[in-house]
Amino acid sequence: MEVELTRKQFRRLLDMVYIGNWILNSTRGEDRFKDYDEVESLLFGRAAKEGMPTLAEVYQGEVIPSRAFAEGGIHEAIMEYENNVFFEILAEDLARRDMADVPIDETNMDELNRRIDAYIDEFEAHGTDNITVDC
Repeated sequence: MEVELTRKQFRRLLDMVYIGNWILNSTRGEDRFKDYDEVESLLFGRAAKEGMPTLAEVYQGEVIPSRAFAEGGIHEAIMEYENNVFFEILAEDLARRDMADVPIDETNMDELNRRIDAYIDEFEAHGTDNITVDC
């Protein structure tokens, strides 16, 4: 298979591959999805051939994203995504809890969405400062 990309497109593809593999494998320890590691290694192995040698390095015989790549801001994008997803999931979980975890259908979807929006507004204004747990 051949895909033609501009240099800029290839660079963006490296970002996407790294982010995707990070999401799939960063919490798996030794139980990684090796086939995704292989694709990442294959593409980062092409970085030097495409004039981007600082983006990849060899570690224990495997081509991996370089420290310069990993520390170059890509994790800021991942963290922004994680923060957004965290608050969206938390808002929905709390809204569903407030509704006694009833099944959601067209009769109560608007209520669920209002509750989610209220939690999102709270999180945008105060983060998690007002969340407490009674022990």
